Amino acid sequence: MSQLERFYYDNVSTRNFIYATMLWGFVGMLVGFILTLQLIFPSLNFEMAQTSFGRLRPLHTNAVIFAFVGNGIFAGVYYSLQRLVKARMWSDTLSKIHFWGWQLIIVAAAISLPLGYTSGKEYAELEWPIDIAIALIWVIFGINMMMTLFKRRESHLYVAIWFYIATWVTVAMLHIVNSMELPYGWFSSYSVYAGVQDALVQWWYGHNAVAFFLTTPYLGLMYYFVPKAANRPVYSYRLSIIHFWALIFIYIWAGPHHLLYSSLPDWAQTLGTVFSIMLIAPSWGGMINGLLTLRGAWDRVRNDPILKFMVVAITAYGMATFEGPMLSFKNVNAMSHFTDWTIAHVHIGTLGWNGFLTFGVFYWLVPKIFRTKLYSTKLANVHFWIGTMGILFYAIPLYWAGFTQSLMWKQFTPDGFLQYPNFLETVTQILPMYMMRSLGGGIYLIGFIIMIYNIHKTIQSGTLLENEAAEAPSREVAMAKVHEGEHWHSWIEKRPAQMLFWSLVAVGIGGVIEFVPTFMVESNVPKIASVKPYTPLELQGRDIYIREGCYTCHSQMIRPFRSEVERYGEYSKSGEFVYDHPFQWGSKRTGPDLHRIGGKYPDAWHYNHMLDPASMSPGSIMPPYPWLLVDDLDITTTPAKIRAMQKLGVPYPEGYDQKANEDLKKQAEEITQTLKESKIETVSDKEIIALIAYLQRMGTDIKKGK
Repeated sequence: MSQLERFYYDNVSTRNFIYATMLWGFVGMLVGFILTLQLIFPSLNFEMAQTSFGRLRPLHTNAVIFAFVGNGIFAGVYYSLQRLVKARMWSDTLSKIHFWGWQLIIVAAAISLPLGYTSGKEYAELEWPIDIAIALIWVIFGINMMMTLFKRRESHLYVAIWFYIATWVTVAMLHIVNSMELPYGWFSSYSVYAGVQDALVQWWYGHNAVAFFLTTPYLGLMYYFVPKAANRPVYSYRLSIIHFWALIFIYIWAGPHHLLYSSLPDWAQTLGTVFSIMLIAPSWGGMINGLLTLRGAWDRVRNDPILKFMVVAITAYGMATFEGPMLSFKNVNAMSHFTDWTIAHVHIGTLGWNGFLTFGVFYWLVPKIFRTKLYSTKLANVHFWIGTMGILFYAIPLYWAGFTQSLMWKQFTPDGFLQYPNFLETVTQILPMYMMRSLGGGIYLIGFIIMIYNIHKTIQSGTLLENEAAEAPSREVAMAKVHEGEHWHSWIEKRPAQMLFWSLVAVGIGGVIEFVPTFMVESNVPKIASVKPYTPLELQGRDIYIREGCYTCHSQMIRPFRSEVERYGEYSKSGEFVYDHPFQWGSKRTGPDLHRIGGKYPDAWHYNHMLDPASMSPGSIMPPYPWLLVDDLDITTTPAKIRAMQKLGVPYPEGYDQKANEDLKKQAEEITQTLKESKIETVSDKEIIALIAYLQRMGTDIKKGK
């Protein structure tokens, strides 16, 4: 009989990440609940820059994705990985650096985003110093994980570990490529990509942030914790192999389905659609594998809240991964894109899949590491039903709102005119649905608070087993052991470095094939001679527009539909965006598209609209921006911005950075004078002047029919 080695699992890191998950989950969900109320009651923006919808919305998404889900991933990985490989994490020091570094990044995000420091790219809004910190902490996590695998006492790498490895290498690739930006200040930068190319990179990242941060690591947790909670083996080992490799290879291609009917080349849109539809097979393979793992345990599911949470989580995963491919059909996307339908779809995944699986894992995990029983099974059941009701009250009204928006936007009269030419009519029609959505979000938040209380009482009743003793044969004995009837896939299941390499190859192929033609073939992004760089004042105004998060509610992409051309003007061309760092096509229309807003209204209209939107658009739910009328425009940054743009290929004249502010002041005086003619007294150095300049420029480089 082989000599057993005694060692100790680290439960401290798991506990720390559990605490952080609950803290940031509450913060992220509370901010989300506030945002739902702001869409109903604009006064709740409090006429403050730091609490306005445009600045809080990226705070909500980052807090839920990277703080709540991120810490939940790490809690589950630190617990499961050690037990799957029968080894303590390689370095306690790296575990601590990972934990505290990640929390500091979250704090930096929570401070910087409300202050207006943003790169303007969805799910990647954090500025370059924080991006660097994310990369460093992610590398530390990866080193700790891989070194733990190299010193393991179990030769076989269980399927959950495959997903952890693929998650780590893919997220690193996504983050580094999408975060390529040129700084022009300590907390300011421009994306190195522009227009169509930036859109392709961003949604390659954005879609796969969902795939490889919100999905693959949670599938790893599913493969570990569902069998543990059910006390049953995974249904099918072969299916897990197919699920893993098919999923990571296909997922990476699907990003362009976020850009259907946009200015992205049609071949790229088609690739996104085809691979999105193919995703149904591996996604549902994983769902089936998870649900059938519970075969024979359905009697327990009725009474065990942990299993109930897991069943609904896996079901929500199946629903979301069926609906996503359906939304990538062009005829369906023509209806759904820019509407609240997409918001409902996303929240089925986040609230159902990520939220409920996290809750189930924590209800199972906390009593284990604190050596006690769950404080109240009854409260856990209450949480389950409240949370389920919250999801239904949240998602169903948004589906209803999305269908309503799409139908109203496209409706024509028998005489051929738009039935609802005023966009605001479509907004006021769905306010009751927004109220129901807010109710659902509040119910879900109450359920989360119940969980926090239940977990807190459970922890109070027990004592953390900081270093959990375990025994296993030595690494040499474990690695030399030959298992009978090993599968052909076993060759890579014993080699973590090869698993990492081939995972990178699998996910890298799709990105390379989509990027190379778009970046290397000039005809894919044709130039338009009349499109010129922004003036210095317009550039400053564009940066203010991005800082205030206007892209969260307004698109700048008119699709080639009769309804959109009638409503907004000539459809958008790819060559119009060649100087846009970053692109601003948007993904949701809470307000109308703004790509052809330039020249549509006088300067005074824009001034009054930013001061009091309802005064110009009665019934508007847009918040006011009074600080723009009093805050001075910082023109000391103009030379640095011009130089950065020149480095990115924007054709400003040589030495223009030294003369740019002269042109800026001249254009600002012209706008100030037109405002004075409308009896609006202001001075030319206010931020509102720059924003007006940008709004009046938008979409004016080409004339209709040209």
